[in-house]
Amino acid sequence: MILTITLNPTIDKSTAVEKIIPDSKLRCAAVKNEAGGGGINVSKALQKLNTDNIALFPAGGNIGRLLQQLLQQDHVSIHVIEVDKETRENLIVLETSTNKQYRFNMPGEEADQRVLDDVLAYISNNKFEFIVGSGSILPGLPGDAYAQIAKAAKLSGAKFILDTSGDALETAVKEGVYMLKPNIGELAKLSKITWLENDKVEEAALKLIDAGLVELVAVSMGKDGAILVSKNEAYRVPVPEAERRSTVGAGDSMVAGMVHMLAKHKPLQEVICFGVACGTAATLNEGTQLFKTGDVENLYKWTNEKVTSLH
Repeated sequence: MILTITLNPTIDKSTAVEKIIPDSKLRCAAVKNEAGGGGINVSKALQKLNTDNIALFPAGGNIGRLLQQLLQQDHVSIHVIEVDKETRENLIVLETSTNKQYRFNMPGEEADQRVLDDVLAYISNNKFEFIVGSGSILPGLPGDAYAQIAKAAKLSGAKFILDTSGDALETAVKEGVYMLKPNIGELAKLSKITWLENDKVEEAALKLIDAGLVELVAVSMGKDGAILVSKNEAYRVPVPEAERRSTVGAGDSMVAGMVHMLAKHKPLQEVICFGVACGTAATLNEGTQLFKTGDVENLYKWTNEKVTSLH
């Protein structure tokens, strides 16, 4: 069983308008509401792949109730930590005349320590093979929240997979995790340098692995594809050429694809190929929709043909 943790869930509200013009009344398309936040997107994607999982998150107010209803409609199993504050909303606007997407992310209401305590207790009282932490942290929670979750996961015997950024990422890495999914800029920051060239990514990832901080590092490099590195293997997959309509949920879909394959005990080459296929497939749909499984299957065939071993 897989547990996903979302410390700052949201309702993603997406719409479209012909052109964004300052100080004008803009006629937008009907709003579409989707349950969102890093771990929640991973759970939704895993559900599409018929992989059993539970989504754990705090929720409150009318928006929190809507969030739960939307996940139940998607047949996602949930465990909710009830809070008094209203769950946040994000806004995603597509400018149809340019096909540019504008994403307005809100911070969320301040939470107290009880939220994290309840998360840690749930991990301690249940058994999971994999625990996925993804996304930002609610204001008010400690900056080392993911580090505390990493420690609890290890004590419970679960493999912790993390996709976050900033101080939350750095403190968690010091605690130790099973797999990281940084972008190239985040990996550079972990390496205490300003920037990494593509040909130095494997070396930087191996330094984290050799230090005993992580077992797997999956690095997303934008248009240059992605790399998965372990102590003895490294694979690079280019990004399939496709008309991208939205990037919302693409990284989370990639994580879900990789966890899905790890849970099936597939070789690492297949893990990264399927992850890139899921991430790319998510970009083919407008707004906040995730991937279609048919697109994933087609792209997976392509990534398997294009993957290269770096050793």
